[in-house]
Amino acid sequence: MDVTTETTQPSIHNGAFGLSLKRNNKQIREDRANAIVEDAEISFRRILEDDCQKYRRLKVDRENMLDLSPENSTALKLASDFDAQAWSTKDVEISVNMRALAIKINVAAERYETLFGKSFNLDSYGVQRI
Repeated sequence: MDVTTETTQPSIHNGAFGLSLKRNNKQIREDRANAIVEDAEISFRRILEDDCQKYRRLKVDRENMLDLSPENSTALKLASDFDAQAWSTKDVEISVNMRALAIKINVAAERYETLFGKSFNLDSYGVQRI
């Protein structure tokens, strides 16, 4: 009689908690690995996207330096007000920073693709592959 009662009663161990306790080591390791990989990928991708945004801002800043009439579109900055040395220094500084950042982005994108098996589209961010 006890045998029939046990088989007709629903198992209380079929809920999420009970099933979680019954998982084997392989399932537990796989779940942990998936969580770690997902966190690492999100973090890595965020770093790449932040650096791409910095690159884009530098590019815009460099292009804005070509506008020598910032007050209005009809006037040009007077030659006596233009500091060629400061302008040149700033342009070179921005260009060097862009180059260094482009190298960092390319290395990180290549590493991202190696680590996670997914491509990172640099073209959509305006960064050329080196």
